[in-house]
Amino acid sequence: MAEDFVTKTSDGAVRKLKLVLIYVLFIFINISANRFVKYLGLPLYIDNIGTLLGAVLGGYLPGIFVGYLTNIINSTADITNMYYAGVSVLIAFTATFLAKRGFYDTWWKALLTIPFLAFFGGGVGSVLTWFIYGSDLTFAAQLWSDLKLDLLDKAITVVISFVLIKILPKTSSSLLALTDWRQKAMTRSEIREARKTRTRKFPLRTKITLLICIIMVIVIFATTAISFFLYRNFAQEQFTTIGKNVATMTALTIDGDRINDYLTEGASAPDYADTLQKLYKLRDSAHYIEYIYVYQIREDGCHVVFDLDTGSLPGAALGDVIPFDESFTDVIPDLLAGKDIDPVITNDTYGWLLTDYEPVYDSNGNCVCYACTDISMASLERNAISFLARILSLFIGFFILILVLCLWYSDYHLTYPLDAMTAAAHRFAEDNENMEAGVERLQSLQIATGDELENLYEVLVHALKDTVNYLDDVQKKGEQIENMQNGLIYILADMVESRDKCTGDHVRKTAEYVRLILQIMEEKQIYPEQINDAYAKTVINSAPLHDVGKIKVPDAILNKPGKLTDEEYTEMKKHTTAGKEIIERAMALSADTGYLEEALNLATYHHEKWNGTGYPCGLKGEEIPLSARIMAISDVFDALVSTRSYKKPFTFEKAMSIIEEGIGTHFDPLIARAFVENADRVREISEEHK
Repeated sequence: MAEDFVTKTSDGAVRKLKLVLIYVLFIFINISANRFVKYLGLPLYIDNIGTLLGAVLGGYLPGIFVGYLTNIINSTADITNMYYAGVSVLIAFTATFLAKRGFYDTWWKALLTIPFLAFFGGGVGSVLTWFIYGSDLTFAAQLWSDLKLDLLDKAITVVISFVLIKILPKTSSSLLALTDWRQKAMTRSEIREARKTRTRKFPLRTKITLLICIIMVIVIFATTAISFFLYRNFAQEQFTTIGKNVATMTALTIDGDRINDYLTEGASAPDYADTLQKLYKLRDSAHYIEYIYVYQIREDGCHVVFDLDTGSLPGAALGDVIPFDESFTDVIPDLLAGKDIDPVITNDTYGWLLTDYEPVYDSNGNCVCYACTDISMASLERNAISFLARILSLFIGFFILILVLCLWYSDYHLTYPLDAMTAAAHRFAEDNENMEAGVERLQSLQIATGDELENLYEVLVHALKDTVNYLDDVQKKGEQIENMQNGLIYILADMVESRDKCTGDHVRKTAEYVRLILQIMEEKQIYPEQINDAYAKTVINSAPLHDVGKIKVPDAILNKPGKLTDEEYTEMKKHTTAGKEIIERAMALSADTGYLEEALNLATYHHEKWNGTGYPCGLKGEEIPLSARIMAISDVFDALVSTRSYKKPFTFEKAMSIIEEGIGTHFDPLIARAFVENADRVREISEEHK
C-alpha cells in the first residue's frame, strides 16, 4: 500500500507539472495574440484566447490562473495591463461558469457567450478606464464605444477558442482539469450526489467560502483604505511642495524694486512684459499648477501685479483690486505685515484650491508683494480616485484567484472526502439488508489526506466493520433464540398432545394449514391491510399454542372414547379460557410479548364462530381476531380428516363440503371460500401427514 501511494503521488506530481506547462502555453497564446494585433496596429486586444481554453477545458482555477498571470506578465511591457487583471479574471470565471452549463458544446451556444464576455471586457473594463484615466467623452459615450469594440474583440476570441477546443481530443477536459484527489476520484455526477447531503444549517463548503470572503474583504478594505489615505496625504504633501517651489521660483523671478513702478506705470513699465513671459514659461513647465499671480496686499484688498491667463479664463488686469476671500480672513493680518504664511486650502470664488503665498522682497528687505500659486484639489482627488481604482482592480482579481484557489484546495483535501464519507455512511445506514456492501463502498473511497480527516476515515471504517460483525453475531444469536423459542413451543404443544391420545400430529398439521391459508390470502389480497410477512410469521409460530389450555382438561374427558355429556363438554370448552390464562401469565413475565399476543388470540378465540354462536365469548364477524378466524378453519378441517377416539376420519371431499357449508355461519366467508377454492393445495398437506 505504501509503495502504491508513493507511485500515485509521483504520477500525480508529473501530471501537475505537465498541466502547468500547458497553462504556460495558454499564457503564451494570450500574449502572442495580443502582441500580434498591436503589431498590426488594430484597436483590439485578443488577449483571452488562452484564458478561454484554460477555463473551458480546465475549469475555474486554470482559467483564472491563465487570465491573471497574462496581465501580470504583460505589465512588464505596459504597466497599465496590470490594472485589468481583475477584468481577465472575471472573463475566466464567466467562461468557466458557462462552459459547465454546456455553452461551448455547439457553435450557436458558444456565440451566445460573446455578449457576456464583452460585458466584462468592454463594460467593466470601460468603467475601470474611466476611473483610472478619465475621458474626453461622456461616460455613456465612452461605455458604448468600448462595448462595441469589445464585442468584436470577444467574437474573434470565442471563434478562435472554439475551433481550438474542437480540434483537441474529446478527452482534453478530463486531462486538463487540475485535480488533487486524496481519495478515489469522483465523477461529476458522484460529486453532485454527494453534495445533496442535508445539513442542519450551512454546508461546510459554504462556511469555508464565507470565511475566506470575510477575511479577504476585511483585508482588502483595510489595505485599500490605508493605501488610499496614505496616498492622499502624500499627494497633498507633494502638491504643497510643488506649489511652494513654484511660488518661490516666481518670487525669485520678480524684481521687488520694480513693483511700485509696475503699479504706477502699468504694463508699459520696463521689464514688465519680459517678466510676464518668464512667468508663463515657469507655469507651463510646472505640473498641476492651475494659477500663477502676484498680488500686493493692502487694507482695501489684493492689488494685481501679475495674473496669468489660463486659456479658458483671462487673468485680472494690472492694478485691479480683488477683495479678500473669506477663507483668508485669519491670515490677512500676517499678509499685511509681510509675514510668511502656511499653504491654505480654499473652496471659494475660484474653486477648490491649494494656495501658497511667498513674499517678494525689495533690496531693503521689505515685503512689497506676494507671489502666489494655486493647485486644483480636484486634480488631487482625481489622482486619488484613479489610484483607488487601480488598487481595487488588482485586489478584485487577486481576491477571486485566492478564493478559487482556497476552495479548490479545500474541496480536494476536505469537502470531497467528507461528502463522500457522509454519502457512504448514509447509504450504509439506509441499506440494512446488505451492510457488508456498505462497508466495501466506504473502504473503496481510499481517503488519504494524511491528516485528522484520514484518521477519522480509518476509525469510521473500523467502527462500521465492527458494527457489521456485531450485528451478524446478534442476528445469528437471534435466529438461535428464535429457533429455540419455536422448539420450546412445539415441546409445550407436544406435552399437551401427549395427554390427548386422539390428536396425533394435530398442532403441526394445523400450523401447516395456517401457513397455506396465509399464503392464499396474500395472493388474493384478502385483508391486505393486516396481512404482511411479519404478521404471517407471528401467526404461524404461535399456531402450535392454540390448544395449550387442554393441559388443564382432565384425562377422562380429554380421552373419552364416546360422546361427551353436556357437563363434560362444558368442561372441555374451558380449555380456551385456560389457554388464555396460561399465555397471559407468560406475557406478564416477558417485557417483549411479541408472538404471544397472537398466541393469546389463537388460544382464546379459535372456537368462536362467524355468526356469534361460538365460545367462549360469543364474538361474531370481524370482532373475532383474524388469526383466530384462520385457525378455526385449520382446526376444524384437521379434526374432520383425522381419527378421534369418538369417530373415524371423514374423507377429504366430505371434510371440504362441511367447510363449504360453514361459510358465512361458522367461518369467515372470504377466508373459507379461498380455502375451498384451493382444495388441491390443501390435499397435498393432508396427504403428506397421513
